[in-house]
Amino acid sequence: MQSQSDSQQTIQNLTNIVGKQHVLTDDADTRLYRQGRRYGAGQVLAVVVPGTLLEQWQVLKAAVDADCIVIMQAANTGLTGGSTPFGDDYDRPVVVMSTRRLAGIQVINDGKQVICLPGATLDRLEKELAQFNREPHSVIGSSCIGASVLGGVCNNSGGALVRRGPAYTELALYAQINASGELELVNHLGVNLGATPEEILTQLENKNYELNDIINNSSCCASDQRYAHDVKQVDENSPARFNADPTRLFEASGSAGKVCVFAVRLDTFEKIPSQVFYVGTNSQDDLTEIRRFLLKELPRLPIAGEYIHRVAYDIGAEYGKDTFVFIEKFGTAKVPAAFAMKDKVDGYLEKFGMKGLSDKLLQLVTKFMPNHLPKRMNEFRDLYEHHLVIRIENQDVAEVEAFLSNYFQDKTSGDFFHCTEEEGRKAFLHRFAVAGAAIRYRDTHRSEVEDIVALDIALRRNDREWVETLPKEMDDLIVHKLYYGHFLCHVFHQDYIVKKGVDPLAMEHQMWHLLDGRGAEYPAEHNVGHLYVAKPALKNHYQKLDPTNSFNVGIGHTSKLKHWE
Repeated sequence: MQSQSDSQQTIQNLTNIVGKQHVLTDDADTRLYRQGRRYGAGQVLAVVVPGTLLEQWQVLKAAVDADCIVIMQAANTGLTGGSTPFGDDYDRPVVVMSTRRLAGIQVINDGKQVICLPGATLDRLEKELAQFNREPHSVIGSSCIGASVLGGVCNNSGGALVRRGPAYTELALYAQINASGELELVNHLGVNLGATPEEILTQLENKNYELNDIINNSSCCASDQRYAHDVKQVDENSPARFNADPTRLFEASGSAGKVCVFAVRLDTFEKIPSQVFYVGTNSQDDLTEIRRFLLKELPRLPIAGEYIHRVAYDIGAEYGKDTFVFIEKFGTAKVPAAFAMKDKVDGYLEKFGMKGLSDKLLQLVTKFMPNHLPKRMNEFRDLYEHHLVIRIENQDVAEVEAFLSNYFQDKTSGDFFHCTEEEGRKAFLHRFAVAGAAIRYRDTHRSEVEDIVALDIALRRNDREWVETLPKEMDDLIVHKLYYGHFLCHVFHQDYIVKKGVDPLAMEHQMWHLLDGRGAEYPAEHNVGHLYVAKPALKNHYQKLDPTNSFNVGIGHTSKLKHWE
């Protein structure tokens, strides 16, 4: 480790590059950057926030020269601690480089593609593309909490949109450290920008390139070209997608911060007019048959199909209510700032032993708010255990409605309704409010709840037994089980709120064994972070990208030591 004088010199070098206000060292100032939203925390030498791509390169050089570990961080919205330090057992000082100031988005090829800088958010990208009547890879969910575009790519993250698959590109501009310890800038962006790093980065940020500098090579994909085919194969004995799929690991894609990414180039997607159906049933077989019809028989893939179990519906309705109302009133653009403000308040309150007070106050306020969910949805909640929200493009609406009407004609197990525009919007918003509800429940029930075991899993495409049944001895240790997810992809989020005194990690490891027996892959879309173990193919990808083990070390329970020793 560095001596105190060496550490001070490193901090001074970083300050000389970005200015004093953008080098954070105080615990209170770095708190937001050095702990995960749900999991993971550790100490850092400094958090550095560059204001230009050139500053990002210079900070990177200074950190490498000082033999520091570099953790790249964009929005820090992940749930597995993948963009924060973890523990205090590193063999070198840790520098977190936050890219939140580097939010540039460049629309190219008449809106059909974009180049995104490291801090660009999905929400901002969605707004930029609206004028072209196009959309990014993900439009709600991650976007609601201010997630970054690059975070999704680097983590091979999935999403709710059935046709688009995991975030993926083969076109990126990134830096890596070679086996000799030398820093290299790799321009695989498909844009001619010059020769030196300084020239390339400055030209890109200033968009100082011409139309003929953009290389359009059909063999280099800027989105997942296979997923629309893969998800339709409902009789295959393997998942449609998961983070560590070796066929979807390519340079920056799936890198999990093992390289320093400056920009990615991505496809955009036509915004298609659509309508929503809401299905309720007490039989898992009903939803299986509906899924098979939608994926096998429909001429075009549905746009989205989201599952909510009744317990998740209830917890989301009560403990995700403020999130829902906030987004309804202010939109997704204000959510990141709201989270940041809450984090600062929480940090202040914790100093006085009042952890969780803000959550309790917010929860109290929501009790005085009127019911925010549509009447027909709440009626279905009372009647049915399983809920499915389906978004279909307009030209297929009549066929889907006819199928559902015929399917439920003689059944008492379930029913459906064709949503109004407001019902459809609120149904999907409720589904994504559910995702954060377990955290609020935990933080307002500290005396009864130990923590959350949060899993995101990819079941086999042909799996008809998708409803989980836990052994009684495990079930007895759980307060609530929240099941929700991307049903058509067979990707499920499973949040277990465990009783006080239960070891969450031990419980999680038990869960893993059960999932292995079911042929599931995990994590499905949140990446390994510091929570899951990186399987051999993923670990090999990390080692190939980062042979000296200098970036985001320890990810996926890998070595924290230099050169992977």
